[in-house]
Amino acid sequence: MANPLQFLQQVRSETAKVVWPNRREVMLTTVMVFIMAALTSVFFFLVDFVIQQGLTAIIG
Repeated sequence: MANPLQFLQQVRSETAKVVWPNRREVMLTTVMVFIMAALTSVFFFLVDFVIQQGLTAIIG
């Protein structure tokens, strides 16, 4: 087991290896997430609507 000082040095060296995204990459992926969420919600709305209409036609 490493002592706490050695552990913190290892954490710092590993953190330095991380490639952080720039502002443009963050904005692009955020917009993509919102677009995919909107498309998914529209898809499930349409599926729900079709199932509702089908059950209404069968039952009613």
